[in-house]
Amino acid sequence: MSENRAGQPARPEDLVDVAHLVTAYYTQQPDPEDVDQQVAFGTSGHRGSSLKTSFNEAHILATTQAIVDHRRAKGVDGPLFLGRDTHGLSEPAWISAIEVLVAGGVTVLIDERDGYTPTPAVSHAILTANRGKDLGTKGATGASGLADGIVVTPSHNPPSDGGFKYNPPHGGPADSDATKAIAAAANDYLRADLKGVARTPFARAVAQCQRYDFLGSYVDDLPSVVDLDAIREAGVRIGADPLGGAAVEYWGAIAERHRLDLTVVNPEVDPTWRFMTLDWDGKIRMDCSSPSAMASLIGRKDEYDIATGNDADADRHGIVTPDAGLMNPNHYLAVAIHYLYGGARPGWSSGRIGKTLVSSSMIDRVAADIGKELWEVPVGFKWFVPGLLDGSVGFGGEESAGASFLRMDGTVWTTDKDGIILALLASEIQARTGRSPSQHYADLVEQHGDPAYARIDAPADREQKAKLAALTPSAVEATEIAGEPITAKLTEAPGNGAAIGGLKVTTESAWFAARPSGTEDVYKIYAESFRGPEHLAQVQADAKALVDEVLAG
Repeated sequence: MSENRAGQPARPEDLVDVAHLVTAYYTQQPDPEDVDQQVAFGTSGHRGSSLKTSFNEAHILATTQAIVDHRRAKGVDGPLFLGRDTHGLSEPAWISAIEVLVAGGVTVLIDERDGYTPTPAVSHAILTANRGKDLGTKGATGASGLADGIVVTPSHNPPSDGGFKYNPPHGGPADSDATKAIAAAANDYLRADLKGVARTPFARAVAQCQRYDFLGSYVDDLPSVVDLDAIREAGVRIGADPLGGAAVEYWGAIAERHRLDLTVVNPEVDPTWRFMTLDWDGKIRMDCSSPSAMASLIGRKDEYDIATGNDADADRHGIVTPDAGLMNPNHYLAVAIHYLYGGARPGWSSGRIGKTLVSSSMIDRVAADIGKELWEVPVGFKWFVPGLLDGSVGFGGEESAGASFLRMDGTVWTTDKDGIILALLASEIQARTGRSPSQHYADLVEQHGDPAYARIDAPADREQKAKLAALTPSAVEATEIAGEPITAKLTEAPGNGAAIGGLKVTTESAWFAARPSGTEDVYKIYAESFRGPEHLAQVQADAKALVDEVLAG
């Protein structure tokens, strides 16, 4: 039996060979007819590894040219904000992108410090540049002047992975129409052996890039979205762990510029992430919602009033309190929503509560209790973009510890996930209420019940996954789950009627949702029960049996 080392420090044999990784980026050539080596955008861009010939120079050259073509077709002719995180493949891909963008006549804005750039800082920059402009039409002169952006990041993925995501002028993740078009065009360039992809040698290209103060623009604007005065005056002791990611300099600047009692727990950046503890499966993964990956910070929970972690591009958050350790992401989302809508933001005249359909039903009960409209959408932060942009959604969050919310005055802050403001909000809650977010969650449990929530994976091949994604409610003949009558069978999200790419089934006290994985031969079953862990296990078993029966039919 193999050794279970989850939560244990990484060993030398766990570390990626960065030189080999980067060499493979330049030397391995993808087979454009192999589906596993094609460009494929998931919910957060194209991800892969140079070692598996799924994230190599050819992929990024082709994808960047496809983005150049896409923005030209859409009339986006303003600057493009380009950021990168600390993964070993991020700088090579950043270089490739610059070569193609400049050759395509794009004005490229890169970090003035030659530093790393969190995803929320790129979203903030795009929205700042586009403030007051019509995001849907060209100007009177035929030029839109609209800015957009690219973030080179695979988010929390292991050190061997690379990622590349496009944010159009609305500042959030590109929608499916855009990503499908970009991926298709990129794969056409791969099949044509990159014919039509223009490049400028890097030294000449980077000299033509303009510099932008991502850090200063973002950090100086934080008081418009989080009550930093209250945090400072209350003397909240904060420990912030960037987990070796792009937020490392941001947390130091936040402490200094806003005079907070904030310690950057680990300021080290290392593309092997040798300082991490292993995740649940023994891999190094910068998942700030995982107790195993966050074991080091959890071990220091008594040193701070609030300790926080971010993933490599800082679009996710993890909240650690002395009384509870690492909070479950669903628990913290419920607390944040209850706090923000419960009087902490009087400048919000309205604003629905946005949640993904696999997030906890505790959020539903909180929304009903405080009398706010709940807006339930499919998985993917892109669904929250329009509502955050026009202020009709005050808070958008997903169960994987990604969320953002409006400024104090009810206007847009970011339209992509922002792990930094969610981390700071935990300290605001502590400062203004004198109680930790985990103590607030205990209050919610006392009022609404204690839900048990979990996700499991089950094997499914490509054909089965496609069948699951195309399900209709009529395909489900079952009438009850775990001893309770089924109250709804959903293949479209209640909030916007969009296809969920799977199935959600609800009962009075429980629910499950089944969705195919975009990257692995499995489908995912999310489930929750307000009747405890034993009932949850029954829900999971019945859900798997139901889905397997449908897939076999």
